[in-house]
Amino acid sequence: MPTSIALTAMQKTLILIAVCIASITMPLNFTAAAVAIPAIGRSFEGTPMALNWVTNAFMLTFGSGLMAAGALADHYGRKTVFIAGISGFAVFSAASTFAPNLLCFDLLRAAQGVAAAAAFSGGMASLAQEFDGAERVRAFSYVGSSFGIGLAFGPIASGLMISTVGWQTVFLLITLFAVIATVLGARYMRDSRNPDANGVDWPGALSFTWALTVFTYGILKAPENGWSDPAVIGLLVCAVVSFAVFVLIERRVAQPMLDLSLFRYPRFVGVQLLAAAPAYAYVVLLILLPIRFVGIDGMSEIAAGQLMIALSAPLLFLPIAAGHMTRWFKPSTICGLGLSVSAVGLFWLSHKPVGSTPLDVMLPLLVIGSGISLPWGLMDGLAVSVVPKERAGMATGIFSTTRVAGEGVAVAVVSAVLSGLTAQHLAASTTEQSKNMNEAAQRLVTGDLATAASILPDTAHELLVASYSTAFSTLLLILTSITVLTAAVVFLFLDRGNVEDETDVERTNLDQPT
Repeated sequence: MPTSIALTAMQKTLILIAVCIASITMPLNFTAAAVAIPAIGRSFEGTPMALNWVTNAFMLTFGSGLMAAGALADHYGRKTVFIAGISGFAVFSAASTFAPNLLCFDLLRAAQGVAAAAAFSGGMASLAQEFDGAERVRAFSYVGSSFGIGLAFGPIASGLMISTVGWQTVFLLITLFAVIATVLGARYMRDSRNPDANGVDWPGALSFTWALTVFTYGILKAPENGWSDPAVIGLLVCAVVSFAVFVLIERRVAQPMLDLSLFRYPRFVGVQLLAAAPAYAYVVLLILLPIRFVGIDGMSEIAAGQLMIALSAPLLFLPIAAGHMTRWFKPSTICGLGLSVSAVGLFWLSHKPVGSTPLDVMLPLLVIGSGISLPWGLMDGLAVSVVPKERAGMATGIFSTTRVAGEGVAVAVVSAVLSGLTAQHLAASTTEQSKNMNEAAQRLVTGDLATAASILPDTAHELLVASYSTAFSTLLLILTSITVLTAAVVFLFLDRGNVEDETDVERTNLDQPT
């Protein structure tokens, strides 16, 4: 389809549908795998460490590959990268159902992450070329709602499919969605690229991917081995050195993958901070709350899944509503307000201890989900609005990397903090050995109350639960503070006039070597 011919409204809608369907598969792929881990473990008889990589392998390669995928989309074409990514995603998803062992399955999960990075970066950059102004904001709000569909229905649909026909069908469903997105994208998308791109910054892409991979792996390894473990320290030091090398490379190349001059603009910095906000205000709860409900509160998996609907259901419609609200309010105002509402919900939930009734917990979960839904559908549009549209792939890659990598790091860090807080509360109320308390705290964080009780046989069951409950409340207060600070930054940095006011200045800097 020639790029010089204007698209009809129907063609643009079908392109949007292709990207939305692709966007559904990514959170579905993450949440479904998390729900399927017990069944996968029974099929492959995997160790706990190997099973952890069922989710970590996907998040690691997805997060670390987004920046390079954005650069590839700008250089080789957004449609080309999208089709390569989503079709590869379909192939790897189908192949995972036939994996002969857990190692092969984990490697396929890593390959899924690479393909997902290409599909996401190419698809979002394509939308940025076809939609402008308020229409673009609304288009991205539909993508945000598509993510909400994957998050809201992923755990419930996966649980039903796993219990009736097996965990493999979950990945076959993901394959089907990916195939549909591939067909629509191949038929209706137009290829576009940055006309000024004269090559991909491979040294920058490889050094950044390596640095983020090492850093993420170090963070994921720390909760199990401890922050003082030589391997963890070595990984984190290696990551810092690698990031420094990446910065040096980007300052010297004529066409950098990451234009460091962008960080001089408060609006661009604010968008990156906004990208990380859902990780601490929402995503970590998707992991921690089901563990608490099932392992500590003693709910059934079905009851826990039903309760989690209150957290995810607002993402089905509020991102679209937020897109329409931009007719009357600035996106920065809507985002800042949404984060403030989420902070209220987190603070409210911190006062609901273990053992609270489902209704008592449901209401603050609904507030958190409603608040985070407002910026959810606008963030991607803001990410591409702070740079000239010719660099949309780069902007999408930076923003998506911040968001996805932030989610992976947040889950690991928050789990470690919860474990440390639980150990502190246990230490204040029992005379058991410190080593035993740390091990018991880690078991409590994973929802294994029975094993924690066996590790501390002289500690009452009620004391174990109370220590975890108090630690969980303290953690929620920390997350509340982070969310409030992020809301303040969004108000201060993003609410400074119209985006177009800075576009010409940013374009001038983008065209100059850094």
